Amino acid sequence: MAKRKKTAKSLWSKDEVKQLKKLYPNKRTQEIAERLGRSFKSVQMKASKMGLRKSKRHLKSLRRA
Repeated sequence: MAKRKKTAKSLWSKDEVKQLKKLYPNKRTQEIAERLGRSFKSVQMKASKMGLRKSKRHLKSLRRA
């Protein structure tokens, strides 16, 4: 039987959560992940659990690019 890959779950600090709330609506998720030193998926999952959404203005700017 194959062994499962162990992943270390690191808890989010209050400062990281605060930054995520501030940045998520108007920044690309990959950029936030790089700033926080976390994976794209972990940022995406945390934002989803917190109920954060991208702003309409940000989504509109992505469609133009």
